[in-house]
Amino acid sequence: MTQDKRTLNDLERELSLFARHYLSTRQARAGQRLDRSAYLLLTRLELSGSMSLGQLAEAFRLDISTINRQVGALLKQGFVERFPDPDGGMARRFRPTDEGLRQLAADRDRSREGVETVVAEWPQDELATFVDLLTRFNIDIEGVEGNPWPRERNTHD
Repeated sequence: MTQDKRTLNDLERELSLFARHYLSTRQARAGQRLDRSAYLLLTRLELSGSMSLGQLAEAFRLDISTINRQVGALLKQGFVERFPDPDGGMARRFRPTDEGLRQLAADRDRSREGVETVVAEWPQDELATFVDLLTRFNIDIEGVEGNPWPRERNTHD
């Protein structure tokens, strides 16, 4: 096996472990109310503004019935609201409510605290490099998929 192949094997394994560790620790944090889909949907709506079910389905590459079910759960909890599409027609758009944004911020704070525990001993320059490389990796995935995710301006510099 070539060194390049070994490196890619190592990367694939570490990404699998990263996903496993991150998801399992995120689910176990006391006080978090949002499941993974709710957290991601609210994050997307926070960054993109209001979106229709079709736009959300396209953004997440999910079937519209799946998005409809996930958004329906957020509506029941009062975390998103539906309103007529300003472009007219029968379409509806969804945006986070103030309560949805408060819950997202609270869950994000808890999640950040968990991440902070893991990287507490990391030098700031190594942490910044890791963030830069992870961001680059995600942007490159989005480029391959042709499905960019909106981002806030880089603020860790």
